[in-house]
Amino acid sequence: MEWIYLYVAIAAEVIATSALKASGSFTRLEPSIFAVVGYRYAFYLRTRASQKIPLGVAYAIWSVFGIVLVALIGAVRYRERLDLPAQVGIGMIVAGVLVINLMSKSLAD
Repeated sequence: MEWIYLYVAIAAEVIATSALKASGSFTRLEPSIFAVVGYRYAFYLRTRASQKIPLGVAYAIWSVFGIVLVALIGAVRYRERLDLPAQVGIGMIVAGVLVINLMSKSLAD
């Protein structure tokens, strides 16, 4: 169940982050509400996930999914483009999380 909490928390955080940009520095009500509620829900579920998943591992997974999904939303919705160094940096972050998940014994119960 903790993995479901983590992945739903990631989705809520990505939605909240996207809404944060749309909120216009909290000058637009609807996206501002999505941002605040989304972050609250995300952090609540993140704490539930951390009951069983090691803190560093959960945060690494949270970070990589958040970074990649927000970058994709930025590219599609806001037409933001990442230059090559940014793409390489994100790739390195993804590679680091893959190493943790595939090789680390930290996930063993």
